[in-house]
Amino acid sequence: MRVREYQRENVYEALQMRFHFLFEEFENIYVSFSGGKDSGVLLNLLLDFKRKYYPNRKVGLFHQDFEAQYTVTTEYVERTFQRLEKELEPYWVCLPMATRTAVSSYEMYWYPWDDTKQEIWVRPMPSHPYVINMSRPFHHYRYRMPQENLAKQFGRFYKEQHGKRSTVCLLGIRAEESMQRYSGFVNRKYGYKGECWISKQFKDVWCASPLYDWTNSDVWAANFQFEYDYNKLYDLYYMAGLKPSQMRVASPFNDYAKDSLNLYRVIDPEIWARLVGRVRGADFGAVYARSKAMGYRNIKLPQGHTWESYTKFLLDTLPVRIRNNYVKKFRTSMKFWHTTGGGLSEETIQELLDHGYQIQRNGISNYTVNKNSRIIFTGKIPDDTDDIKSTKDIPSWKRMCYCILKNDHICRYMGFGLSAREKEQINAIKKKYGGFVNER
Repeated sequence: MRVREYQRENVYEALQMRFHFLFEEFENIYVSFSGGKDSGVLLNLLLDFKRKYYPNRKVGLFHQDFEAQYTVTTEYVERTFQRLEKELEPYWVCLPMATRTAVSSYEMYWYPWDDTKQEIWVRPMPSHPYVINMSRPFHHYRYRMPQENLAKQFGRFYKEQHGKRSTVCLLGIRAEESMQRYSGFVNRKYGYKGECWISKQFKDVWCASPLYDWTNSDVWAANFQFEYDYNKLYDLYYMAGLKPSQMRVASPFNDYAKDSLNLYRVIDPEIWARLVGRVRGADFGAVYARSKAMGYRNIKLPQGHTWESYTKFLLDTLPVRIRNNYVKKFRTSMKFWHTTGGGLSEETIQELLDHGYQIQRNGISNYTVNKNSRIIFTGKIPDDTDDIKSTKDIPSWKRMCYCILKNDHICRYMGFGLSAREKEQINAIKKKYGGFVNER
């Protein structure tokens, strides 16, 4: 188990040293600004540093606009760009991109700024000269490409725009936000010159998260201490009774934001009315996101069903494309647990044996900190594993069923990676839209 090691300097002092490192190592620097508190405070701290130590260096400002957002978020982004457009190189991207939705059983993705649905856009297209849209897309953009790929490909474009020199994108990502992000930092083996907070995207294109060890309190302390402007949505969240961990500035339809989707109805009713017509399932998701209907609380099986039969029943009710997506995921998971196996602790292994599960060891897992034994299931995949208390990370038909009920198209609940995209899905998008290439 890794233990936190506290240094002599505080997080602000450590950040200043990281800024020095970045400006000395990379010729091109730009900040990815979402409109949230983390990217906002990162941008402001970087500007203070640049003005003091590197006043003549060019720094870019990149905003990936997801169209559907609170009005106060749009106002904050507008204020920031207007304040800094002469000091930084602004890039405001409003392009159709495949964005995951967790509120619909009929759509795995929706497409912000879809040029075929302009009449139902949630808000008008920004009209600034630095806005990048379908009339002026950037090189390396591909029509309706996945949102993650768009952000990465913009890094390549930015590098080429500035002489193909070493380029780094600064992200306001912090390890405290989730265990996945924490693990991503502490287990990173090949960071730039040994720095775990810098990762490679392409040749000479890197991403850096200099705030990675900051806490929520550190972020708000900086905003207060330096009197920075910030997104006033957080004030509204606070008045609505949300905990700091629940206050997210994100696409309202994704996995993280769907629980607070109903707040749009109260905080921004005009935008809410447009959201309902923008993505199928938004209204249902707002009402039922934290209910049994979407798998939030304990679900009871319908009479006469097992979890396996109920899962298969639900699959039969879905559109073919959505059903096939789940079936591929489920088959991949079952094959993995029958042939390769997952790393489990000795406590969990003994608990499985005590309850009569048919398992056997299959070597050592290199993906666990303690090099746990890999365990495969030699019998059928269990219907449920409610009798196993030490972990939920074992396969069952109940976990598969929950993925369907939660509209969890990626199957995060079963342990699939958040950013992973199946080759079949990527190839389908490329086959359909591959010929549509826009260049400046």
